[in-house]
Amino acid sequence: MTDKTNPRPIRRLNETVVNRIAAGEIINRPANALKELIENSLDAGASNIQITVKDGGLKLLQILDNGHGIRKEDMTIVCERFTTSKLKNFEDLSNINTYGFRGEALASISHVAHVTITTKTADSNCAYRACYSDGKLVPAKPGTNAEPKACAGNTGTQITAEDLFYNVPTRRKALKSPSDEYNRILDVVNRYAIHNSGVSFTCKKQGSNQAEVNTLSMSSVLDNIRQIYGSIASELLGLSKSFKKLEFKLNGYISNANYNLKKMIFLLFINHRAVENSSLKKAIESIYTTYLPKNTHPFAYLSLEINPQNVDVNVHPTKREVRFLNEDEVIAAVGDAIQESLAGANSSRTFLTQTLLPGAESIETNTNLAENSIKKSGVKVLNYKLVRTDSRVQTLDDFCNPDNTFNMQPKDNPKKGNNNFPNSSKNIVNSNVGSSNLKRKRERFDVRLTSILTLRKRLKEIEHKGLTELLANHTFVGCVDDSLTLALVQHQTKLYMVNYNVLSEELFYQLALYGFHNFGFIHLSIPAPIRELTIFALESCDHDKSEDLKPNEEISQIIIDQLISRKEMLLEYFSMTITENGELATLPLMLKGYAPNLDKLPTFLLRLGTEVDWETETGCFETLSRELGLFYAPEPPNFSNISTSISNNQDDNSMDICDTSNVNKDNSLLLPKRKSSEKETNLIFTEQQKKAEIARYKWQIEHLIFPTLKSQFIAPKSIAENGHVLQIANLPDLYRIFERC
Repeated sequence: MTDKTNPRPIRRLNETVVNRIAAGEIINRPANALKELIENSLDAGASNIQITVKDGGLKLLQILDNGHGIRKEDMTIVCERFTTSKLKNFEDLSNINTYGFRGEALASISHVAHVTITTKTADSNCAYRACYSDGKLVPAKPGTNAEPKACAGNTGTQITAEDLFYNVPTRRKALKSPSDEYNRILDVVNRYAIHNSGVSFTCKKQGSNQAEVNTLSMSSVLDNIRQIYGSIASELLGLSKSFKKLEFKLNGYISNANYNLKKMIFLLFINHRAVENSSLKKAIESIYTTYLPKNTHPFAYLSLEINPQNVDVNVHPTKREVRFLNEDEVIAAVGDAIQESLAGANSSRTFLTQTLLPGAESIETNTNLAENSIKKSGVKVLNYKLVRTDSRVQTLDDFCNPDNTFNMQPKDNPKKGNNNFPNSSKNIVNSNVGSSNLKRKRERFDVRLTSILTLRKRLKEIEHKGLTELLANHTFVGCVDDSLTLALVQHQTKLYMVNYNVLSEELFYQLALYGFHNFGFIHLSIPAPIRELTIFALESCDHDKSEDLKPNEEISQIIIDQLISRKEMLLEYFSMTITENGELATLPLMLKGYAPNLDKLPTFLLRLGTEVDWETETGCFETLSRELGLFYAPEPPNFSNISTSISNNQDDNSMDICDTSNVNKDNSLLLPKRKSSEKETNLIFTEQQKKAEIARYKWQIEHLIFPTLKSQFIAPKSIAENGHVLQIANLPDLYRIFERC
C-alpha cells in the first residue's frame, strides 16, 4: 500500500510511453486516422484517392493517392514527431493554408499500428517502400535492413496501417463494432468527397468488387451530393455570399422547406477543413423549426472561407474544432443568409390534405405540420405539389397477361396438304413465352471470370446516380405513339419522356452480363437456317457492290463456320444452340415472359459474324452482349399488306429466304414463289388484329420492360447526356402558369 504521507518521486516518462499517450489524443479511432491521411493526400496535390478498409479499419486501413510523393531522403524521419514540410516558424500558424502543420499524424499512427509506406516522386526512377513502428524505420522481415527498399510503383503515396491499437488493448475494446467504425469512415470520406469536387474518391472494403463511395474528379459538388445522398440533391438551395466586413465568404447547399430528415446532416468546412461547430449547428436547426414538422431536421453543407489570420486551427488535438474572431457575428450572418434563401424559395408551402367526399370536411394528414407552420410563418396553404402516384403500387392488370397467340396465318386454307408456315418470323418462336419450353438451364452458377467481373464493374463506374434513382422510383404513364419508341413516366412532381428502345438496348446488355452462364432457353419451333438468314440480310443491306467484296454465299459460310467452331461457348454461356447443320435452335431467355422480335434475326446473325470481337475474351463477351441488347430491344409493330406464296409440296423443315421480293417492308420472313403448282393468298391485317398485336406489344413494354428498368437497371451517363430522357413538365411550374391565367 502506498504511503500517502510521503511525496512520490517525479520521474521522466519513457519516450515510448509519452508518444503513445500523445497518439491516443490525436488518433482515437480508425475514422480519425483516415481523416489525417486524407488531408495529407490533399496537401500533396492528389486528384485521385483510393481507400481500402478491413474490419472497420482495425485490421487494415490503406490509402493510395497520386500526389507528389515523398523523397527517399525524407523517408527516414517521415514518421517521427514534429517533422513536417508545411510549417517552419510559429508565426506561420497565423497564415496556415494546409491541412497538416504539426507533424504528428503519421507519427501517432505509427505508435499504435504497423505502418508501411510506398512512395514515388515524379523525378524518381522507382518507388521506395519502408516499414515503421513507434516512429522509426523497422525491417520488413527479421534480419533484414530497415532502409527503404526500391520497388515498382506509380507517382504518389500508399500508406497502409495494420492492426490499429494492437498495443493499446483498452482503446481497441472501447471501440464499437467494425460495422459502426466503417460507417464512421464512410462519413469522413463522404464529407471530403463532397467538398473536394476536383478529386476522385473511392472507398471500399477489402475483397469487395463494389465501392461504397465512388466519385469522379470532374463532378461538381452537387453531383457528388447526388451520388452519395441520392434524391436529396433535387431539393437543395444554393448559397453563395460574401461578407467583406467580417472577412469571410459563404458557399454551400441547404435543403428547402419541403424536405426533412429524421437526423440532421451537417457538413461544415472552414478554410476547406472539415470541422464541427455546435453553435452554428444549433442556429441552423433553430431557423428550420419555423419551416419543418416537429422532430424533423434539415440537410446543410456549408463552406466558409475566413481570413486565415482570424482563425485558430490549433485548438483541438484532432483539429476537429477551430476558433475564429467575431464568431457570434459570423454565425448570425450565416443564419441571415439561410433565412433569406428559405424565405425566397418557399413563398408557397406544400401541405398534404385528403378530402373524404364532396362537401365533407377536409382531414389534415399532417395536423402538426399545418398548424405549427401556419401559426409561425403565416404562409398560404396550397396543395399544388401533391403527388397522386406511388411507384410502389401494383395494379390489377399487372397480373393479367394479354392473349399473345395472335397469328397472321390465313384462315380456312382448303388444301389440307399445305404447310401453313407463319408469315412473320415472330412465330418461329413458340407463342407462349411462359410455357414449359422455356426451361432453366441449370442451377445458379457463380461467375468468377475476370472479364465478366470487369465489365460489370464498368457499369458502376459510368453510372448516372440521378437517372438510376429516377427510373427506380418512376411511375409508368403510357406509350406516346404506336409507331414511336417513346413513353411517358412520372417521378415525383415531374413528367419525363424516355426513349425505351435505347434504354432497352442498355438493359438487355446488362442482363446479358448479369445473366451470363445462367440463362434459360427459348426454343425455336422451327430451327432457323443461318445460311439463308445471313444471305437475306446481306441482300437487304444498302451498300454498293464492289469487286473487293466476297460473294454473299462465301460470307455466309464464313459466319456459319465461325459460329459452329464456337458453339460450345455459345451454348455454355449464352444458351444459344448452334447445330452441326448450321441452324440456330435456341436463344437465351433473358427476361421471363419476353421473347425478341425475330424479324431482326437475320441482321442479328449477320452482326454476330461481322461485329463481334472473337479474338479477346473481354472483347468477345462485351460485343456479343451488345449485339444481344440490340436484338432483344423492343420495336413497335409495323403493319403492311402481306403477300404470301405457299407451296403445296414444300417440305416441313425448309425455309428458303433467298428471294428478297417476298420480304415485307417490316422485314417479315416470307416463303419464296415456286415454279410448281401453288396457291397465292393475300393476307391483310384486320383492324382487330392490329389492335390485338399493339395491345400485346404495349403490355410487354409496361409490364416487362419498365418494371425491369425499375429493379435491375444501372443508368449510364451517356443516356442522360444524349437526351434520351427529357423532362417535359413539372407540376409546380404548371401551377404557376395556370395561376397567372
